[in-house]
Amino acid sequence: MDDPFDTALASVEELRDLYPPVLERAVLKDIGYFDGLCRRLIAGCSIAFLATHSAEGHSDVTPRGGQPGFVTVLDDHRLAIPDATGNQRLDTLANVVESGRIGMVFVIGGRDTTLRVNGRACVSADPELLERLEPVGKPPRTAIVIEAEEVYAHCPKAFVRSKLWDPESWPEPGSLPTAAEVTVAHRRDPSVTVEQVEAEQRESLRTRLA
Repeated sequence: MDDPFDTALASVEELRDLYPPVLERAVLKDIGYFDGLCRRLIAGCSIAFLATHSAEGHSDVTPRGGQPGFVTVLDDHRLAIPDATGNQRLDTLANVVESGRIGMVFVIGGRDTTLRVNGRACVSADPELLERLEPVGKPPRTAIVIEAEEVYAHCPKAFVRSKLWDPESWPEPGSLPTAAEVTVAHRRDPSVTVEQVEAEQRESLRTRLA
């Protein structure tokens, strides 16, 4: 097989030629702001996925989770996500500082329809802003503020196909490596054991969620 990058499509026009025209309803569903229904969905969301990129174009997608309502809608066009205790890599925050852009998908447990938000973004340490937010554990040091340019509900096909919320479709626990096994393998340090990492992970969940 040829290298896929050698035979890749070179233009959006080539891509469009392979597909039927975009449906009008798919364009019109983008309302571009947070109406009452969007606010209710965001208030019920306990996890969202954030897509960012650095100034050099390096991409990253990361989950952000908390109690329902951990994302605050500031007004019809802006929302804020408080920072939470993490691994201090700051990949998402650094990318937002560099590029000023973000894409989000809000996911609600048990619901197949998601809410997508794309737009400008910044990182703020403004005390007045941080006081408005619901902390995820410790008081946040910063928050990501998004100014929406696109806001629309996304169709449920991916969730229906994946059967994500159906426990019967989930893999057997023993068929996949554990989180500790993956960490040990990726640390590439022969002195680290699975038992040590499991203890570290238990301690981290006990002391670093709040």
